[in-house]
Amino acid sequence: MKKTRSRLIYILNRSLFISMLLLFAPNILSQITIKGSVVDITDEPLVGVNIMVKDTKIGAITDIDGKFSILVPNTVKNPILLFSYLGFNKKEVLVKKSETLKITLNEEAQSLDEVVVVGYGTVVRRDLTGSVDKVDIKEMQKAAVPTFDESLAGRVAGVNVVASDGTPGVDASIIIRGANSITQSNSPLYVIDGFPVESSLSSVVDPSDIESMEILKDASATAIYGARGANGVILITTKSGTASKPTLTYNGYFGVQNVAKTMDLMDGYEFVKMQGEVFGPETMEKYYFFDGRTLDDYRGTGTDFQEQLFRQAITQKHGISLMSGSGNTKYSASFSYTDQRGVVINSGFKRYQGRVSVDQDVRKWLKIGVKASYSQTKYYGPWLSEGSGTYSLLQNTWAYRPVTGSSNFDLENDLFDPILNTQDNYRINPIVAMNNEIDNRNYTYFMTNGYVDISLPYDLKFRSTIGYSKDNSRNDTFNNSKTRSGNPVTTTLGVNGGMAYDEKMSWVSENTLTYKKKIRKHSVEGLGGFSVQKGDRVYTYVRMQQVPYEQLGMSGLDQGEFYSMETYRNDWVLASGYARFNYNYDWKYYLTATMRADGSSKFSDSNKWGYFPSASVMWRFNKEKFMKGLKFINDAKLRVSWGLTGNNRVSEYASLPQITADKPNKYYFGNTPILGTAKTVMGNPDLKWETTMQSNIGLDLKLFNNRINFTGDLYLKRTRDLLLNAQLPGSFGYATSYKNIGEVENRGLELTLNTLNVKTKDFSWETNFNIAFNKNKVLALTENQETIVSSVWWEYNWQSQPAYIARIGEPLGQMYGFVYEGTYKYDDFTRTGDTYYLKDNIAYPGARKNVQPGDMKYRDINDDGVIDDNDRTIIGRGTPIHTGGFTNVFRYKDFDLSIFFQWSYGNDIINANKYMFERYYMPNSNMFASYINRWTPENPNSDIPRINEGSGGYYSTYGIEDGSYLRLKTVTLGYNMPKKIANKLYLQNVRIFVSGQNLWTWTKYTGMDPEVSTRNNVLTPGFDFSAYPRARTFSIGLNMSLK
Repeated sequence: MKKTRSRLIYILNRSLFISMLLLFAPNILSQITIKGSVVDITDEPLVGVNIMVKDTKIGAITDIDGKFSILVPNTVKNPILLFSYLGFNKKEVLVKKSETLKITLNEEAQSLDEVVVVGYGTVVRRDLTGSVDKVDIKEMQKAAVPTFDESLAGRVAGVNVVASDGTPGVDASIIIRGANSITQSNSPLYVIDGFPVESSLSSVVDPSDIESMEILKDASATAIYGARGANGVILITTKSGTASKPTLTYNGYFGVQNVAKTMDLMDGYEFVKMQGEVFGPETMEKYYFFDGRTLDDYRGTGTDFQEQLFRQAITQKHGISLMSGSGNTKYSASFSYTDQRGVVINSGFKRYQGRVSVDQDVRKWLKIGVKASYSQTKYYGPWLSEGSGTYSLLQNTWAYRPVTGSSNFDLENDLFDPILNTQDNYRINPIVAMNNEIDNRNYTYFMTNGYVDISLPYDLKFRSTIGYSKDNSRNDTFNNSKTRSGNPVTTTLGVNGGMAYDEKMSWVSENTLTYKKKIRKHSVEGLGGFSVQKGDRVYTYVRMQQVPYEQLGMSGLDQGEFYSMETYRNDWVLASGYARFNYNYDWKYYLTATMRADGSSKFSDSNKWGYFPSASVMWRFNKEKFMKGLKFINDAKLRVSWGLTGNNRVSEYASLPQITADKPNKYYFGNTPILGTAKTVMGNPDLKWETTMQSNIGLDLKLFNNRINFTGDLYLKRTRDLLLNAQLPGSFGYATSYKNIGEVENRGLELTLNTLNVKTKDFSWETNFNIAFNKNKVLALTENQETIVSSVWWEYNWQSQPAYIARIGEPLGQMYGFVYEGTYKYDDFTRTGDTYYLKDNIAYPGARKNVQPGDMKYRDINDDGVIDDNDRTIIGRGTPIHTGGFTNVFRYKDFDLSIFFQWSYGNDIINANKYMFERYYMPNSNMFASYINRWTPENPNSDIPRINEGSGGYYSTYGIEDGSYLRLKTVTLGYNMPKKIANKLYLQNVRIFVSGQNLWTWTKYTGMDPEVSTRNNVLTPGFDFSAYPRARTFSIGLNMSLK
């Protein structure tokens, strides 16, 4: 019975299956299957290409390997497949039969549909109404450098990137469209994955982790960030997971660095000869001519201590990342290790960095995600150009005499040359001092930002984010008995050291509601939001002296004597509301308006809130009827914008009166000291943020099938209510007080041109060029003040000398001093016996008495017959007339070559090293080799001053040099392994490359590097003293992904 029932069920099932097969057979047989793959011109598969059968709703997308399969009914006669992919030209293919296709899509020179990140949202490039530059991340990442700002220089018009010197890992100063502020920060606001920070963090963000970087420049783009948008905004988005199978990627390089240039110094013979002009026979006998030595014995001798200081250094970076996504979950994770050893001994930079990202579609209307990153960074070695334990290391290395005064002297181990006087600063061996110093700066940084996206009815979308960051740093310094600051002979501190702890914390909450609607030819988008951000900082520094057990290093500090301690704490809160409205009609006429209100705890109740509006319009005139005949114009836009932005980078308590309690403020009851307090800051309840008004007009053109892309912007910025330290009457009890009374203007022009010169199946050639002009002017200073004169600390004889001047009606950063007219010649004097007297027609040298032939001679600017302070004038400009860069990218089959040049033109440099090493400074100190040609009675026509020249420390055109340069910044040659070969190795793609950084520089500057500004602020730009040399780097690297 059971067997009969089973057979019956089997027969019925088979009959049903055959019946269904016969029923649907006509439909099955009436379809054709089209299979194929989609690649780019380099034969790389394209993932996610959209494929549609024309005039139907039948479609498919390519998979991870670029493959697709699509069923087309026979009712569709001569089917045409439409291929579309973001950033590539669309393609139509007529299919006549069932076949396997291989489709090659050509990349657009710059896609109109390219997505650009803006404040609190994204926009496609064709709808962009503000001045926003999207950085070419792929080209930037080709540079084998550890920080993104180092590779950003010269790549974006109007973005000036200047590092103080070549110290490994150091953050560069970035100024967008000129300096707005005189005394406050000019650095842009950075928004990293939606988290706003006021420092670049370039040393903690791995360049390989960056997905996109946008630079917001005009007020239309930056006003949405209100009180922090005046200096521009840099938006950085890191990589997220993608809908694909797991992909494991390795990116790394290994390189060798060396010093691109060293200074020519006097050898032993010339050095000893010079000392003979300084000292008498007795001193020369003691120092140099002992044991029967003569001057000729020093020929071919001498040590160039630069060879001991500089080294060939290794730089390397290794990183792995994992990306994947399936269903409703996407994730990514990465880890990298960077080690850049400095070209100066005992210096370098290390970083460990990790990042994770998770995005989850919980429901169709609900999406959540989080990103988190952690980095641990270490810098070691002193800042060469600043006052550290080595007291400007390069200065001391150049000055250290090339021959020693004793045959028993050990270069590697002895700190002092025992023959020289103990008070002579240059008897201390800089190499030994450098090797024995500890100066370690350790940073840990953690940032996380999570979001919730909710799709609501009526085309509304709500987004809420909350982020947290913590930045801890510890600076350890230790000077043992073989250092300049810790030796027992020239210092009173003895062995000493210190620790500084700096802890910063910030959290932010952002909440936005977005509305987007399109009705016929009208498109409307609105955004409203509010945010709160809070930060606090705790700083502690303690220093100990007379440490007894130097062998313990930092661990033995607690055994020393207390020397000093400093501690402070501050916090701040910023509450904001903001809104943006976008409208366009027929994708032809556009309007964008924004408003932001910021309330800051840094200001008093009367000025706590600031309001920052902006508006922009755009006309896509290529869509007008009168342009229809101009087929070569693909897109043409005219943009106009205006807006107000702010700068709140002031001290947290600048508006409040402040008191200080410390050791000097004490009084005595009997013999007992009692700690007292003193008022140190007057406070000003009327303080408010600096406000920048900016107008911009821009033109965007895309020509010849987007092969030529041009962008031009003309802007005017005026910053009012500058925070300046105003002089107060003596009756106030304070010398100065901060007030909002200054005004600065910047005018500029930016031009960018991208061209696709040649493109064939096997070869392509692209060129990217940008140039930016900026003209700065001071419009107002404090009451009854026409100028601000700035001095520069670098050597005690020069501390009080004016070096720069800011004057109403003129630019910031102008160099100020005397005009050098060469040396005094014999013809300028009458001689009586052995005494020289200036002729009556030669200006009297003022405070410089008893000038002699060979002394420095300055111009009498006002023709009053006396050289004095009234003869100081503008002698140079620290800011360039224009800056820029251009890149050529060549691709031939599996090879690619990228060549990048960067330049700066029209800026001058104060070469402070020349004032010291090409003008006699101190006994027993070496000089530049150029000083061999100094003025002597045998060489009376030289304009290099004589030995013992007594003019003192005065800035003049003698040390002003043209700082213009053209630099071959980056050259990268890459080879992309063919996919067939890579697949056999179980790899998805492989790229091997060689790269060079800072390969060659064309410049008239005689110093080590024209790209320098060791006192890097807007009042004192272009100052070069003992700067850490910028390294030339050669690297080999590998990028590969597992299949």
